Amino acid sequence: MLDPAISQFFEERKEGWLKKNLKASMSEPEQQEVQLECEETFAAKNWLPNAAKRAGQISIASHPCTFSHPSARKNKNGYVSSIIAGANSASDGLVRSGNINAEADALGNAAALDVYKYLMTELEDGRNLLTHIQNDTAQAREALFVANPDDEQTYDALKAGFLAMMAADRDVVTSSKIKQVYFPLGNNETDDTDAYHLLSILSPSGAMFNLRKRLDHIRFGDEIKESRSLRKAKLPGPAYKTFKNLVTIGFGGTKPQNISVLNNANAGKAHLFVSMPPVFERRDIHFPTSNIFGQNIRYGRCRSLFYSLHALYKQDQNNVRVRAKRDELYQDLVDYVLETLWQVRSVKDQYLATHSHLSSAQKIWLQVQESPEDDQWLDLILKDITQFIFHGYEKTLRKKAEKLGDAELQKMAEIVERNREILR
Repeated sequence: MLDPAISQFFEERKEGWLKKNLKASMSEPEQQEVQLECEETFAAKNWLPNAAKRAGQISIASHPCTFSHPSARKNKNGYVSSIIAGANSASDGLVRSGNINAEADALGNAAALDVYKYLMTELEDGRNLLTHIQNDTAQAREALFVANPDDEQTYDALKAGFLAMMAADRDVVTSSKIKQVYFPLGNNETDDTDAYHLLSILSPSGAMFNLRKRLDHIRFGDEIKESRSLRKAKLPGPAYKTFKNLVTIGFGGTKPQNISVLNNANAGKAHLFVSMPPVFERRDIHFPTSNIFGQNIRYGRCRSLFYSLHALYKQDQNNVRVRAKRDELYQDLVDYVLETLWQVRSVKDQYLATHSHLSSAQKIWLQVQESPEDDQWLDLILKDITQFIFHGYEKTLRKKAEKLGDAELQKMAEIVERNREILR
């Protein structure tokens, strides 16, 4: 039994032919004559042999050369070889032929495109007729035996004619109109010259138009239209995707059929994503390489706190209120150290052991080195924080700074010690 998809193909061809040739002004006998001519033209015994002869005018290709240049197919060396990528699917994470379920393209005489459409007809099992013919399946034999059910030679001739679409040339031919890349292979052992592969860069049209189909569905599908309408009316609705910097490129101008079958089916338009180099953003936080005190924890960030301390030191009073305010400023300085510490820890993935000159204590503090059981490293960090506060005041105020004694240094150390656990 003939597959319904093939029957539908012939019905659609008949409808198109009649629409073009049947005129309302014709008399009834004339209309009947045109209809009989249509039936005769698309009868399997007539159409299939004619289609098989024309099949060689079309070449199946996964990477048509005409996308590089419309005139690239024919040159003085003959026709450019038709490339059909035979890559296998693999879970390698790459966007490439084999990993993309893309339709095969074809190029050649536009007058033979009906033959391509016939062979690309998808049957009930999901495979196209050309695949069935290649594999000599029962569906293929039913489709081609319609021409002459009792003649095995007719089937073989039709099969050979249709498979001419996929015939590979013995000699590989390229064109100067295609972008060429000479890929070095190193020194040739046979002589002193360098050996190269000549690579022709071609467009994977099946993948290109598969991408366009998916993008158009995401952008203009019925569900998306509804979501956009709701948003325009400022009403709640499901989320939808948008694509920025999307560009549409055209192939073939007013004659997209001269490029390829898929190009003609898509009106010569394909979509391109932006392929500009990434723009690097300036990092606000850098992981230290030698000492966090100076590279990240800086005196200049605490300038206002040191000046506030200076105002207290210059007062003649030494009461509870003044001392509480002083201790509060010391804690503010410790809080600044803590805040910076957490920021630096958040970018510890920047740490490179080969480029680091940090002390062991600071590596442990920044969580890039495992912490030992004892707290000797933490004692060193607490001492560094105390020294930061003590010397930070002197460095910031310079000659204006009050002379601080051991008692004040001890008070700073006491405030820092209160934060021991949170500084761990």
